[in-house]
Amino acid sequence: MHEVSLLQLAGYFQLENLTEEIPLDSLYIRNTEINRPALQLTGFYQHFDNDRIQLIGHVENAYLQQKTLEERIGLFRELFARRIPCLVLCRAISLDDEVLAEAVKCHTPVLRTSMPTSEFMGRLIQYLCMVLAPQVSAHGVLVDVYGVGVLITGESGIGKSETALELVRRGHRLVADDVVEIRKLSDDELVGSSPDVLRHFVELRGIGIVNVKEIFGVEAVKESQKIDMVIELEPWTANKVYDRVGSTNETREILGSKVVLYRIPIQPGRNLAVIIETATVNHRSRRLGYNAAEELSESVARNIARRGRERAEREMRNQEA
Repeated sequence: MHEVSLLQLAGYFQLENLTEEIPLDSLYIRNTEINRPALQLTGFYQHFDNDRIQLIGHVENAYLQQKTLEERIGLFRELFARRIPCLVLCRAISLDDEVLAEAVKCHTPVLRTSMPTSEFMGRLIQYLCMVLAPQVSAHGVLVDVYGVGVLITGESGIGKSETALELVRRGHRLVADDVVEIRKLSDDELVGSSPDVLRHFVELRGIGIVNVKEIFGVEAVKESQKIDMVIELEPWTANKVYDRVGSTNETREILGSKVVLYRIPIQPGRNLAVIIETATVNHRSRRLGYNAAEELSESVARNIARRGRERAEREMRNQEA
């Protein structure tokens, strides 16, 4: 099960811990959903998911301020008794010391941020969807080419890093080299990134480690990128029949999602960077509804039909003569 520690989450959003007696490093979040306990503060707990982070915003706080201190303590005591992972106060809202004491008794952390509730909720959901998403590591290189995420794979030493470096030199951006961490954010969205220790570095055999960010600048690198297509580099085999028209639609399954796959044979004299750029532009054209292979097929069919008609007309004229 994927999880993120509450300490990591609090550090990422710079949340203030109002219950310092409760250590955050031993508490974990496993649900990407968020809840604003408006109904729960009125005593309605049917269908309540107690494993969600609970947010208190301006509306909930306005309701609570209409209650007496004893009533507020009772409402929060019942909420904390549900063993929620934590309570986050937005807009720098404060709670009574007696309420915080109830939180400590129930071992429920209370955190605080100055951000507006809607803004914080949106950022929090996005963060949780990223860190709690199903994840797998792949051996390869991820590059942003014309805004399209290209995952370059192939056996070790075939030239993936060299190809990526040439693409960077041509103005594209490196996301990850050697190890690509892939997360599934939705059924049709796979996002790749680099492990922190390897970020911005490329290994070139015979040269060593190269820092792409330091050599080519910050515009040459990117933190993460949606994976739109996979290009597999493979050694050229003379007896193998390769797709020369592009009529086949091969895919590769990653975390249950299918990604378009192109196999490119390696042979001396082939400019892989140009080929990948062309494959990327062609892929974008297909997504917009244009398919060069289909247009060629239709053109050939029209040409055959035209020649057939011309042949029939000639034969008819010869018979009349």
